[in-house]
Amino acid sequence: MANNSQPSQQDTQKLIQQLNSGQLAQAEQTANSLLIKHPNAFVLHHVLALALDGQQKFADAVVSYQHAIKLQPNTADLYFNLGIALNHLNRFDEAINAYQQAIRLQPKFFEAHGNLGTVLQRLGRLDDAVKSYRAGLTINPQDARGQFNLGTALRDKGNLSEAIASYQQAIKLFPNYTDAYNNLGETLRDHGDMDAAVKNYQAALERNPEHPNANYNMGEFCYLAKRYSEAATYFERAQFDDWQARQLYSLYKAERFDDFKSTLDTVVNHTPHTSPFIATLSTHYANNFAQEDAYNFCKNGLDFVYQNSIDALAEPNSPLLKALLHDIDHADIAQRVQGMLHYGKQSAGNLFKRPEPSFRQLATLIKQEFIRYKNQFAHADCELIQSFPEELEFTSSWYVNMQQGGHLNAHIHEIGWISGAVYLAMPSCSGNEGAFEYGTHGDNYPIQPSKTLADFPSAQILPDVGDIVLFPSSLFHRTIPFQADERRICIAFDLKPK
Repeated sequence: MANNSQPSQQDTQKLIQQLNSGQLAQAEQTANSLLIKHPNAFVLHHVLALALDGQQKFADAVVSYQHAIKLQPNTADLYFNLGIALNHLNRFDEAINAYQQAIRLQPKFFEAHGNLGTVLQRLGRLDDAVKSYRAGLTINPQDARGQFNLGTALRDKGNLSEAIASYQQAIKLFPNYTDAYNNLGETLRDHGDMDAAVKNYQAALERNPEHPNANYNMGEFCYLAKRYSEAATYFERAQFDDWQARQLYSLYKAERFDDFKSTLDTVVNHTPHTSPFIATLSTHYANNFAQEDAYNFCKNGLDFVYQNSIDALAEPNSPLLKALLHDIDHADIAQRVQGMLHYGKQSAGNLFKRPEPSFRQLATLIKQEFIRYKNQFAHADCELIQSFPEELEFTSSWYVNMQQGGHLNAHIHEIGWISGAVYLAMPSCSGNEGAFEYGTHGDNYPIQPSKTLADFPSAQILPDVGDIVLFPSSLFHRTIPFQADERRICIAFDLKPK
C-alpha cells in the first residue's frame, strides 16, 4: 500500500524557511530525512529539487524534479525547471521535451519559449529557434532579452538585416543594453558598415568601459585601421578570448619588436602552446630574426597539410555535389563583405548550422576526414596533434564563389585549430592559376631588411573537384588569381576544440 502521509505543517515551514533563506545544504538534508517517512510528499521532492538545483547538483535535481512531476504532472514550472537542469547537463533533447511540456501546459509561458529557443539554437536548429523566440515575443513584445536572442539566431542564419532590426529593438526597449550595442556593431560590421559598427562598440564602452567584447572589437577595428598601438591597448583591456594573440599581433605589426618579444616570452613560459594565431607570429618572428621558434603549436606547419578526395563529391554526377551547388545558388543566404576577396562572393553566417541537408551531410563527411587527418599525424610531437581535441565544432563555415580574376589575399583563420576547404567547382586553368598556396608569410607582416620572401617557406596545391584540403590554422594561405571564364567554388571552414 502506497505511503501517502504528509509532513507536519511545522516541518514543512521549517524546510521552506531553510530554502528561502539560502540554507540549501540544510534544506537538502531536512528534505531527505523527511522523505524517509513521507516518500510520496510532493512538497518534499519539490523543495529537494530546488535545493539541489541551487547547489548545482543538477543530476540529482533532475531525479527530484521527475519524482515531483510524477506526483503533480500538470505543473508547468516543474517541467521548466527540469529543462534548465537538463540543459546544464548537456542533455539537450530531454531539455527540449521538458520545455515543450511546460508550454503545452501553459501556452503563454514566456520564459519557456525563450529557453526552448536557446537550446534549439545551440543544436543548430535555427529556424525552430527563431520560431520559439518569436512565439515568446508575441507574449511579451517588450522583452529586450527576447529581441536580443532573436537577433543572435537570425545572425547565425546569415539574415543580417533582420538581426540588425532585432538588436535595434532590444536597445530601444533597454537603452543601456551593452551586449546589444556590441552585437549590433558586430552584425553591422559583417554587413559592411564599419562606421556604424564602431559607433555601437563605442556606445557599449560608454556604458561599460571594461566590456570585454566591445574592447576586443575596438581593438580589431584599430588594427584594421592600422592603428596598431591603440589596438594593443584595447586587446589588453579586453582580457577576452584570444586577446593575447591579438595583442601580440598588434605589437608585431607596429614593429614594437622588443615589446613583442617580452610579451611572447611571457606567453611561451606561462600558457599552453595551443594558439594557432600565436604560432603564426612566433614562426614569422623566428624566421625574421633567425631565432629558434619557441612556440610548439606546430613549428613546421607545411608538413601538416592534408589533401584527399571525398568520394561522395568526386563521383560522376554526384547528387551531393549537385545539391550543394544548387543550395549555394538558390538558398536565401546573405553575403558577407570582406576586403581580402576579389571578384567573388562569400556567404555570411555559419553554413553548417543551416537547415539544408546538403550542408549538414558535407559537415559529417568533413568530420570523418578530420579523424583521418589526426590518425595520419598521430605521432607528431606538437600541440596541434598531442592536444588534438576529441570533440570538435565548426566555429565558422562559408562558401567562396569566385569568377574570372578571382583571388584571395594571404591570411590565416585566427579562430581555428584546423582549417580547410572542400572544392565544388574549379576553373580550367594553365599553370598555377586558381591554386591554393600556403606558407609562413602574409598579411604584410614586417620583414627585416636582411630578409626576403624566400626566407619564409611556402607551397602550392591545385585541387580537383571533390578534394578536401586540411591544414593547421597557423598557416597563411591564399588563392592565386585565375583568368578562365568559369567559377571557382569552395566551402571553407574552421574546426576547433568544443
